[in-house]
Amino acid sequence: MIKVFGHKAPDTDATGSAIIWAWYQTEKGNAATPYVLGEPNTEAAFVLNKWGYERPAILENVGAGDDVIIVDTNNPAELPEGVNDASIIEIIDHHLLVGGLKTNQPINITVKPVASTATIMAGMMGDDLASAPTGIKGLILSCILSDTLEFRSPTTTDVDVALAKSLASDLDLDITTYAGEMFAAKSDVSHFSDAELLRLDSKQYDVADKSFRVSVLETTSPATVLSRKDSLIETMVPVASEDGVDQVLLFVVDILKQEATLLVPNDLVKNLATASFGVDVSGDTVVLSGVVSRKKQIIPNLKM
Repeated sequence: MIKVFGHKAPDTDATGSAIIWAWYQTEKGNAATPYVLGEPNTEAAFVLNKWGYERPAILENVGAGDDVIIVDTNNPAELPEGVNDASIIEIIDHHLLVGGLKTNQPINITVKPVASTATIMAGMMGDDLASAPTGIKGLILSCILSDTLEFRSPTTTDVDVALAKSLASDLDLDITTYAGEMFAAKSDVSHFSDAELLRLDSKQYDVADKSFRVSVLETTSPATVLSRKDSLIETMVPVASEDGVDQVLLFVVDILKQEATLLVPNDLVKNLATASFGVDVSGDTVVLSGVVSRKKQIIPNLKM
């Protein structure tokens, strides 16, 4: 049985893509099961419920004897510790290549510059997409709308837009209405602790000689998150220590205004913000106008 999974801190694309590709592999005669590497965020949970899927089982580790397909990442820091001992048979992703994964044979690797992994999968399915179940089509649409922020993100391509509109028409859904429901679900973070919020949608990234947990919270209600600013800043210290990084960076992305607010707890983050985004920082937050994408606007610009 092939194990299909995405990255830690699973979002809609990582969760949905694992289900989509496990379904497709099974359809093609390669028995596969989707997994997640943690509890999916609230938007992903909403999407699963909307399209009638149970949350995949949480995969604690992998190792020798496991056949795995990795989706929506190629970064070993976002994967189970034993992934290089497993038999990796395929990688499907839309992020920059990080390096560090090891395979025991040549494999299929598909990495394309589109907004979501599900977009790539739809293209790989070809004509088979037309006969896919409604739920699979719904998951693909959801992944695209999530990763493009309903086409607001600079990662959005014409391929993503055309596919989303075609699927929405097929499913008889209004994109704006459905995306609004997804974003409302994502914005409900009331039941998460500060530590959970800091890890909810995060990736580890090194800048110069410093290691960062780069966390993004996309929301239509940024004030709800920022009302917890002081406790979030205080919690950054133990989270960084527990996760083995020098600092947590938290970007609160306002989906509607298309801007991000970066929390600035100390001089390290102040200097990084100035060097990376050319902004003057005078308090414990700074607004980054037009910044909404970690993949295209945050990570590539980080410098000390």
